[in-house]
Amino acid sequence: MATLPELLAARVAVQPDAPALKSPGGSMSIKDLYEAAVSVAASLKRHGVVRAGLCGDNTVAWVIADLACMIADVVCVPVPVFFSKSQTEHLIARAGLDGLLWAEPDTHRENLGHGVWLATLPVTAETSLMPEGTAKITFTSGSTGTPKGVCLSASQMAATTQALQQRLEGVELRHHLCILPLATLLENIAGVYLPLLMGAMVELAPLKDFGMSGSSGLDAPKLIGSLNRSAPDSVILVPELAALLVASAENSSLDPAPFRFLAVGGGKVSPELLARGRAAGLPLFEGYGLSECGSVVALNVPGDDRPGTVGRPLGHVRVGVDGGQQIRVSGNTHLGYLGDEPQGDEALGTGDLGELDADGFLSVNGRSKNLLITSFGRNVSPEWLESELIQAVGAAQAVVFGDGEPRPRALITVTDGRSPDELTIDLMRLNERLPDYARLEAVYIRRQPLNQAEGYLTANGRPVRSHIQSDLPSLLAKAFPLFTTPPLTSKPGASHMAFFDRLQQETAEAREHVTKAPVIRAIQEGRFDLESYTWFLTQAYHHVKHTVPLMMACGGRLPERMEFVRKALVEYIDEEYGHHEWILNDIAACGYDKEAVRHGNPDISIELMVSYLYDQINRCNPMAFFGMVQVLEGTSIELATPLGEQIQKLLQLPDEAFSYLYSHGALDQEHFEFFRNLMDDITDVEDQQDIIDSARMVYRLYGDMLHSIPLRTGREGQRHEAA
Repeated sequence: MATLPELLAARVAVQPDAPALKSPGGSMSIKDLYEAAVSVAASLKRHGVVRAGLCGDNTVAWVIADLACMIADVVCVPVPVFFSKSQTEHLIARAGLDGLLWAEPDTHRENLGHGVWLATLPVTAETSLMPEGTAKITFTSGSTGTPKGVCLSASQMAATTQALQQRLEGVELRHHLCILPLATLLENIAGVYLPLLMGAMVELAPLKDFGMSGSSGLDAPKLIGSLNRSAPDSVILVPELAALLVASAENSSLDPAPFRFLAVGGGKVSPELLARGRAAGLPLFEGYGLSECGSVVALNVPGDDRPGTVGRPLGHVRVGVDGGQQIRVSGNTHLGYLGDEPQGDEALGTGDLGELDADGFLSVNGRSKNLLITSFGRNVSPEWLESELIQAVGAAQAVVFGDGEPRPRALITVTDGRSPDELTIDLMRLNERLPDYARLEAVYIRRQPLNQAEGYLTANGRPVRSHIQSDLPSLLAKAFPLFTTPPLTSKPGASHMAFFDRLQQETAEAREHVTKAPVIRAIQEGRFDLESYTWFLTQAYHHVKHTVPLMMACGGRLPERMEFVRKALVEYIDEEYGHHEWILNDIAACGYDKEAVRHGNPDISIELMVSYLYDQINRCNPMAFFGMVQVLEGTSIELATPLGEQIQKLLQLPDEAFSYLYSHGALDQEHFEFFRNLMDDITDVEDQQDIIDSARMVYRLYGDMLHSIPLRTGREGQRHEAA
């Protein structure tokens, strides 16, 4: 079989002046691209490079270096831009690299010409076992975050490219835009090699120009604006980007007219999303693949399309489904993993569950290792339900769990501020169309996304399910629940909801008075200054100084039947004692007189809040105190640490000015789990209702304080009191 450089050389002979690459720096013909790659290949040979890492953003030099490695028989190892430092170091050591190729100059790099620079690396004594014939090693982060090297030959990559060309024979593509990193094998093969062989132009630009950052950072308006300006024929999308394009086409911010083919892969795609996209004029086509098979395995295309499937397998592979419903692929599988024994000739078990219909269309139903089995013995793919949730609710993230339970549950991230009532309607509609065994019993709503830094996501944005499962109690404590259907084990007429969950749900509307306070947006927009911060700390001091006295008053008024609550208050008091002095120290670190604050008066909202709580304890039900705990600790978990970091960056203050915000963001996560368990032990209906009523009142008064923080307006020097 011809190699990719040979196939490109054939294109040069036919149409040498055809545009091949377009970038902010100009255009390059197919002839100039090929000659540049040949020139850099010669330089690589002169330097004796054997295994080279290919680093950097989406640039013309990246493509030249990639092709040069193939021409020079140098093993190319793309380094994903979103890999962490430790992952990159692992990649370099594991692959035994002797050089790194860059598109940027540096004092420690040699110029190979055409914008490609070489940084040599020390030769290691040992290198990992690499199968003979390896041309490219593509590293995938996997579910644990430790990259794994997939070894591919030049013929395997050429076979995938030509099979794609054959499948797309009836689709005229002249202009492809790369918005995924070139180090992603899918974009590398289907976004560069394929368009070049088809005679199309590939447009490249740094990912930040399209609003992309890291593995999952996205400036949506910037991306949509870039797509409108570029007007490409084709783009490769992951499901999240596909959902964004559909929503943008529906609200007329994206012009769908130029697109001829939008490929979607990398995760489960809801058929409803595809239908919405088609109705909005977007030619969305789902496909399936994995690095071990040279990227694409199956693909829907115009004229040969079945929504709900990933299309028919490409002509260069054979696909089957074994007795365990696992998809197995043979015919063009990888040589093996770096460091392992070479891959044999047997069919590759993909780990994906699926089925082939009578017409040969392949469906993918999730990962076998992630399969949930309900207590009634029904199998549920979490990936399938997650894609349905993201589509139905517009969630930014979704993780389904519930192995061994009667029905699955889910943790989702919704960042657009929609109310619980709005979300409940969408969730109930979703449940209506799901089979009964897959209907979600409860969905827990987060406002802050799960992130890689905490270990909840892989580098490419997929959930690390084992870590999420182990931290599930604390994650659920920070979320508020929506119950969409009673559990199958409930007795008729019995309440199935734990009191903490009921407390979260019944105070959700009141909570919005806090979470939608203008100060939160003002911090993000830079309209929050030192006066704003110290005013907030002053109010915090005047309510935190009452926390321990309120606990003591509550404990003294509790009846004997609530002795377990009194014991919990002893632990609370020990934890909370002296925190008001921390706040005064923060105020002093801001350059303000802490003694003036100590002897001053609070805003009327805080005065009323504290007075209300003393009155409830002394005149009504002392359990009303825990309404304040619900508000203040829950608010700290959701807002304290992220807003504290933004404020510190904005005001350039030392760490000593943030002991209250930073400590309470971390401390209250532990407190809130303790609080959750305590509330679930409250069984008296009058106590429960009094706590709910108190929480609603405290949300109102504490929210009034946040709404009263003095903020800068957009005009320099002017201020306003937020209504």
